[in-house]
Amino acid sequence: MSHHQDSTGDKPTIKRSLLESIDLPADLRQLPESQLSALASELREFLINSVSQTGGHLAAGLGVVELTVALHYVFNTPEDRLVWDVGHQAYPHKILTGRREQMATLRQYEGISGFPRREESSYDTFGTGHSSTSIGAALGMAAAAKQTGDKRHMVAVIGDAAIGGGMAFEAMNHAGALDLDLLVILNDNDMSISAPVGAVRNHLARVLSSKFYTQVREGGKSALSKMPHISELVGRWEEHMKGMVMPGTLFEELGFNYIGPIDGHDLDTLVATLNNMKAMPGPRLLHVVTQKGRGYKPAEGDPCVYHGVTPFNLETGKMDKPPASGPTYTQVFGEWLVDLADEDERLVAITPAMCEGSGMVRFSKAFPDRYYDVGIAEQHAITFAAGMACEKVKPVVAIYSTFLQRGYDQLIHDVALQNLDVTFAVDRAGQVGADGATHAGSFDLSYARAIPNLVVMAPADENECRQLLQTAYEYQGPALVRYPRGTGPGAAVESTLQSLPFAKGEIRRQSENGDDGVCLLAFGSMLAPAMEVAEQLDASVINMRFVKPLDEALVRQMADSHKLLVTLEENVVMGGAGSAVNEYLAAIQHPVKICNLGLPDHFIEHATPAQQLRDAGLDSAGILQQITALLEDSPTLC
Repeated sequence: MSHHQDSTGDKPTIKRSLLESIDLPADLRQLPESQLSALASELREFLINSVSQTGGHLAAGLGVVELTVALHYVFNTPEDRLVWDVGHQAYPHKILTGRREQMATLRQYEGISGFPRREESSYDTFGTGHSSTSIGAALGMAAAAKQTGDKRHMVAVIGDAAIGGGMAFEAMNHAGALDLDLLVILNDNDMSISAPVGAVRNHLARVLSSKFYTQVREGGKSALSKMPHISELVGRWEEHMKGMVMPGTLFEELGFNYIGPIDGHDLDTLVATLNNMKAMPGPRLLHVVTQKGRGYKPAEGDPCVYHGVTPFNLETGKMDKPPASGPTYTQVFGEWLVDLADEDERLVAITPAMCEGSGMVRFSKAFPDRYYDVGIAEQHAITFAAGMACEKVKPVVAIYSTFLQRGYDQLIHDVALQNLDVTFAVDRAGQVGADGATHAGSFDLSYARAIPNLVVMAPADENECRQLLQTAYEYQGPALVRYPRGTGPGAAVESTLQSLPFAKGEIRRQSENGDDGVCLLAFGSMLAPAMEVAEQLDASVINMRFVKPLDEALVRQMADSHKLLVTLEENVVMGGAGSAVNEYLAAIQHPVKICNLGLPDHFIEHATPAQQLRDAGLDSAGILQQITALLEDSPTLC
């Protein structure tokens, strides 16, 4: 902002920047088109400054600044529906839709979400966080609008990685059959689909999306429909000519009118093309090429590193990182995988587009012929592993808990039903912090425990994680090991490939209260707070390790010698590890009193993991308070 004297010379006035004059997209649409580039520059600068303070997803948003400006300029949002895929790239959208000042609270406790959320804004037309949903959602909106008689445009923005997901192709196949008003924007930011674009392709896109071309194309088809031989010839000519100059044949075959590729940073071309395509009927796809990390040199140079960032120094790009207290669970998995691959040539590793996130970079370089990144295709990843397991190799599938949900049918039908030898390394189990409910691993113990043949394990520390991964790998059947995000309690990790006794827990602390004592049955990450609570209650503590099969003998031993059993898990209570204990005790009609503590029956909002566990009553103070209240016969959540 700049200060200047007003015409009376009495006092200074403040000249607002272009971005500060945009409170909602309606304000943006009042600008002359000549000012859009200046607005985009200010928006990019604001985004870099904001994310440098809060952390979050940076590179994806920087790549779509011009596209976001153009979309809100051309379309009458929120009446026209704009659906973002995944949502990593939606920060510019948030800034332009009334949340500029709230960006300081991004991904923080009681602040705004890092993803589009319907509860947060009417401009967030569909909640996201997982990939490849935008086309299906926008198509559903288009079908609903037709049924209700509403006249509005539907736009889905999807990246070149997400469009490879099965859901995206299913939706496009359906869209071609329905012939509804739907515009898909393919944001190609990895140059993985097309070569660099220039003036010729931009001009061609304008021509192909123009009203004149559309009328000639459709009119010609109508006129030639009664002349099948000529019609077929012209159709082939059009297909081959377009196929020679653009990679759109696949989309045309799916029933989309394909336009592009165009430069996604050229606002004049974007606005002109979007205006043309806005008037076109039916399903159409605009292919824009953008640069991930655009406008910030460190992010341009390494968009993968700057995809998700902690707060960073604007000048150097150096990120703030807390001092390492030891290896993360992800790193423990990555080291185990490489060590075991050195010993067992049957091992292959599979990931659905999460090489870095799952700790597989070193493995992918050391064993490239045994490493498979299947893209954003969780269902395929699991069935692909099942097929490999049929042929004398031993697949390890590295997948986040929240993403394993997307392959649940394949886990049941293709792996467990056939009792195939597949090991699942399930990262990000439990609360994950700032990404919030879309990425939390809150349900895996419940949904996995219900599946026959599947072994389910939960390590309590880093070394036990390595040991249980080895146990799962040695087991001749499907086995799952779930572990949290980040570091654990700091256990030293041994370098050996040592497994643990199958289906056996361990006594970590023995109460001195005898039959009047409390026993805490801790599953996985809950062992550390359980040990803290036990010191104050003089309680016994069991590190259960196995959710399925349950160490029934140890549970009965504790039930026989304590007046109260408390199960602890970083998973929803319903159907979880505590439920397994309940079912066993009910089956043997044991009279011991039992309390199940776990995640509550609602989605937990974004915050730090410590805040999330505190709000769930699963930090040591919350656990102690609930158990104490129960012992005093006070009202309790137990």
